[in-house]
Amino acid sequence: MENLLYELKSTQTGGTRAVALVGVVASGNLEILLERLEAPDRCVIEIATPAHGFAELWAAVTEDFAARSAAGGLRITINDGGARPDMVALRLAQGVRLMEKPE
Repeated sequence: MENLLYELKSTQTGGTRAVALVGVVASGNLEILLERLEAPDRCVIEIATPAHGFAELWAAVTEDFAARSAAGGLRITINDGGARPDMVALRLAQGVRLMEKPE
């Protein structure tokens, strides 16, 4: 298992939801837990993946996500089950959208 950590600048996310969960790792996909725990201009992403050697790809996906999304204030934990980069981007977008909805 490879564990990666990215600390990124991002604009503050909207909404007041404290926690959101999207995806299912058992499906060969991934699950993402989003928690409102960080400073408003910072997004921390922790990744646990069985696929070694993809840190550069993960860095590119997470940096693009933080630049395009209002993810500031979020700590995001990703449990990867071999998801492709487009699925990671989709689940991250779903998670941020869910955090913006009322509980």
